[in-house]
Amino acid sequence: MERKFLFLVFLLKTLDIFAQTSHYPENWTLESCIQYAKENNISINSLRLSKNSAEQDLLQAKEAKYPNVSATVSQGLFAVNGSNGLHLNGAQSQSIGASSSMTLYHAGYIKNNEVSKNLEVQMADLSVQESENNITLTIAQAFLNILMSQENIVSLENVLKTTQTQLKQGGQLYGAGSISKLNYLQIQAQVAQDEYNLVSAQNGLKTNIVNLKQILQLPSPYNFQIAQPDSIIVDDNIKALQDVQDTAQNQRPEVKYGELNIESSNTNLKMAKASIQPTLNLVGNISTNYANGNGNYFNQLGNNFYTPIGLSLGIPIYNNRIYKTEIEKSKIAIQQANLDLQNTKTVLNQQIEQSYISLQNSLSQYDSALKQMNINKESYDIVNAQMKLGSIDYVQLQQQRLLYIQAIQNYLQAKYSAVLNRKIYEFYAGNPITLK
Repeated sequence: MERKFLFLVFLLKTLDIFAQTSHYPENWTLESCIQYAKENNISINSLRLSKNSAEQDLLQAKEAKYPNVSATVSQGLFAVNGSNGLHLNGAQSQSIGASSSMTLYHAGYIKNNEVSKNLEVQMADLSVQESENNITLTIAQAFLNILMSQENIVSLENVLKTTQTQLKQGGQLYGAGSISKLNYLQIQAQVAQDEYNLVSAQNGLKTNIVNLKQILQLPSPYNFQIAQPDSIIVDDNIKALQDVQDTAQNQRPEVKYGELNIESSNTNLKMAKASIQPTLNLVGNISTNYANGNGNYFNQLGNNFYTPIGLSLGIPIYNNRIYKTEIEKSKIAIQQANLDLQNTKTVLNQQIEQSYISLQNSLSQYDSALKQMNINKESYDIVNAQMKLGSIDYVQLQQQRLLYIQAIQNYLQAKYSAVLNRKIYEFYAGNPITLK
C-alpha cells in the first residue's frame, strides 16, 4: 500500500513538472530566452500591472468632465408599545431623490488632469521597456558565458586527449627504459591536472546554466538546454561613437521617460494653479416624499415632486497656504525633472562611451590572443612530435602545455568579451541582440 502511495505521489509530481515545461522550447536560443523573459519575468509583469492601473486612472480622469448622478431612498419606521410588547409598525415616511452635478469651469483642471494621467500611462510603458532592456543585457551575458564554457570544455577535452596520448607513449618509453620513472610520473601528473581542469570547466558550465535558468525564473527540476548557434563571429567594424550616442538619445526609453516627466511636472503645476481659481458647478436634484396619514401614497409622491437646478460657485479665500505650497513644490518638481533628464542623458552618453572603449579594447585583445594561441599551439605540437621521437625535455613539455592552456583561456575570454561588448554597443544604437 505504501509503495502504491509513493508511486502515485511520484506520478503526480512528474505530471506537474511536465505540465509546467510542456510549453518550453526543446532547446533555447538567445532570442527565445530574451522573448520568454520579456513575457514572463515577474518584475516586468509587475510593471505591466502598474501600467494597467495607470490606464484605469486615465479612464476615470476622462469621465470627470461628465455629470455625476446619485440616487437616495430613505424609509422611516416607528415602533409601537402595545399590549403584546414593542413591535415595528408600517412605513410612516419615505423620501426618494436623485442628484447630479457637473463642473463647468475649474481653470482647466479636468483637462490637465486627463493629460497628466495619459502621461503617467506612457511613462509606465517606458518603465516596462527599460526593464526589458536591462534583462536583455543580463540574459545576453549569461547566454554567452554558457557558450564560452562549452567551447572551453571542448578545448580542454582536446588537451586531455593529447596528454593521455603522451601518457601512453611515455608508458611505452618507460617500459623500454628510454625515460626515467620521474619523467613518467610527470606525464601522469599532467594527465591528472588536465582531468581536474576539465571537471572544473564542466562544473563552471553547470553554474552558468543554473544562473541563466534562474534569470529566466524557470522551475528547478526543468532540464534547461541551449541551442548552439551556427558560429560565433568577431566583427571588427565599429560604428561611430557620436552616431550611436545620437541614436540612443532619441530612442532609449529612459530618455523619453525623463522628457515625459518634465511634461508631467508642468501639467501638475497647471493643476496646482487651478486650485486657487474659482470653481463653477451646475447642480440639480429631483426629490419627493411620502408621510403616513397624509393621503394616498402615489398622490403624495406626485404632489411633493421637487426639482431645483442651479449654479454653485466656489471661491478659495484662505486655506493655510496649502495651495500656495503645492504650486511652489510643483515648480521645484519641474526643476528636478529637468536635472533628472540632464543626468540621464549624461550617464547614457558615458555608458555608451565606456561600451565603445570596451569594444575597442576587446577587439585588440582578441587579435593578440588569437596570435598567441596559434603560436603556442604550434609550439606545443612541436614538443609533442619530439616526444614521439623520444627526445624531449619534460620541463619544456610542461611549460608549453601550461602556455597553451593559458593561451586558450585568454583567447576564449577575449573572443566572447568582444562579442558581448559589440552586442551591448549595438544595442545602444537600437539593434536587437541576436546571434543569428
